[in-house]
Amino acid sequence: MKTKYEFLDKINFPSDLKKIHESKLQKVADELREEMINAVSVTGGHLGASLGVVELSVAIHYIFNTPSDKLIWDVGHQTYPHKILTGRKDRIRTIRQGKGLSGFTKRSESEYDPFGAAHSSTSISSALGIAVANKLSNKSDNVIAVIGDGAMSAGMAYEAMNNAGESKTKMIVILNDNDMSIARPVGAMSTYLAKIFSGKIYFSLRETIKLITSAFSKRFSAKAGKAEDLLRSAVTGGTLFSSLGFYYIGPIDGHDLNSLIPILKNARDTKHEGPILIHIKTKKGKGYSFAEKAKDHFHGVSKFDVKTGQQFKSRSKIPSYTKVFSDTLIQHAKKDSKIVAITAAMPDGTGLDSFRKEFPERTFDVGIAEQHAVTFAAGLATENYKPYATIYSTFLQRAYDQVVHDVAIQSLPVRFAIDRAGLVGADGATHAGSFDVTYLSTLPNFVVMAPSDEAELVKMINTSTEINDRPSAFRYPRGTGVGSVLPSINEKLEIGKSQIIQEGKKLALLNFGARLNETLKASDSLRKKGLNITIVDARFAKPLDENLIWQLATTHEAIMTIEEGSIGGFGSHVIDFLLKKGLMDTNLKFRSMNLPDIFIDQDTPDNMYKIANLDAGSIEEKILDLLNSNIILQKQK
Repeated sequence: MKTKYEFLDKINFPSDLKKIHESKLQKVADELREEMINAVSVTGGHLGASLGVVELSVAIHYIFNTPSDKLIWDVGHQTYPHKILTGRKDRIRTIRQGKGLSGFTKRSESEYDPFGAAHSSTSISSALGIAVANKLSNKSDNVIAVIGDGAMSAGMAYEAMNNAGESKTKMIVILNDNDMSIARPVGAMSTYLAKIFSGKIYFSLRETIKLITSAFSKRFSAKAGKAEDLLRSAVTGGTLFSSLGFYYIGPIDGHDLNSLIPILKNARDTKHEGPILIHIKTKKGKGYSFAEKAKDHFHGVSKFDVKTGQQFKSRSKIPSYTKVFSDTLIQHAKKDSKIVAITAAMPDGTGLDSFRKEFPERTFDVGIAEQHAVTFAAGLATENYKPYATIYSTFLQRAYDQVVHDVAIQSLPVRFAIDRAGLVGADGATHAGSFDVTYLSTLPNFVVMAPSDEAELVKMINTSTEINDRPSAFRYPRGTGVGSVLPSINEKLEIGKSQIIQEGKKLALLNFGARLNETLKASDSLRKKGLNITIVDARFAKPLDENLIWQLATTHEAIMTIEEGSIGGFGSHVIDFLLKKGLMDTNLKFRSMNLPDIFIDQDTPDNMYKIANLDAGSIEEKILDLLNSNIILQKQK
């Protein structure tokens, strides 16, 4: 039965919110929090971060004139209350579902989402771009960026702040500090002073002081300016942000609407020229006891029981690829003290939390700083350590220059463990591991591997431990394996050598990665129709098994490649080899199957692969089409 709300039922857009008296806003926030908990219990999703910004979301939409005033949320994990308040309340139970609302901000979804984001630390840069555009167009609309303390650890955020401070462009940055202790605890006095420092009187007084001191000597003016900054920073802790050119306000209680409302009003109405940073302290998971108590504060949750907080997670006896990676690396690290592991703020997601328990001094979480992670790994490699840069495929994109310049050109033996390869489901296009094979295989002297199952993953990890003269990478998907028996850590692969899974006639199919199971299903169906094909587990996109490809090209009528990556990857390298060797000058047929040239929205992984035409049925259809199978089957009869 749908919950009835006194206020929330009347709110569909921020214009409705503005009709409610300020004294009733906390009740609105309470109802909003309840509705969000109920919704996410049905869908799963990013609950903890959204719970932490309920009051902030209410305050921003109450004070500012969105969508004319542009509100930009960093990452987007925390935007569920924002979506409910901006015309998407009736669809909130479709979030992260097929054809439903995105779990992040998305420009095509709503005019209240002026900038799409699902990766971290982009908000200040994009907000500055919008603010400068407003300035050039003589628009007076406000621009507000909300960024978390974790996202603030990325270099891009500081690059943007440095530029914003220098440009003297008015914009408001709200730092949502819910974890890192970058400020003293919030108290009544600091909140009171934050209100004063954000008010018109103080801004006016500040400008008056500047005019007075400018008439005196430079020494006196400098001392007066320093005294003011020292006084304010002593109370608020804003020295860092002030040095970057931001007018700092805070820290304030991000759950106290009596503080948020007047401070946001002051920031909105001030004539101060230049960027303003409002530092708020919030609690991740606020208002839901099970989230507040949980280690991860319900950051990402499955469907759950609201009354007990118990999540309904599917349990599989088959280990995930991530766990297989972690367990295998631990085994090697016990034997080899040179093995170290690096992650960029994802120790749990990459399995390195287990590695860290065993080897705390050899595990490095560098924060949301993929560029630094890669070059840091390169530095370790120069001193004969064996660094494993363990990064999601979609996040490694952020460090491509470092992969090229700092690792590949110097041929440093950094090992890239690339998790979440291929399509990932509910997180959609922003988190899909679509491009890593393409962007790594173009680099000279790189070893690029992809396992067809968890047993092959173990062999690739084993192999990587002895690649000491060049960089290497192995990619693996999210979720569980297929139940293969895991080999010992002594079983290794010959670099660049494929494995023939089954032998047939007419067509040779080269599989790269985790589509092998679907390929075998397609092959079984074709066998029933009288068609037997050769299947190869390619293992390596680089170096290619050129001898085997040559052999297959001269003994089969057609060659097909399959991979769960974009164009320009494994299949492109195979066809390039065939063309260069003149093997396509004969009647050889060639087809490649890869991800289509589109960004696929969130859905279940199975549905996403059907959309991509990389399921068993699509593979079978492609083979039949390629071989003009009706004629072939008639001949075989």
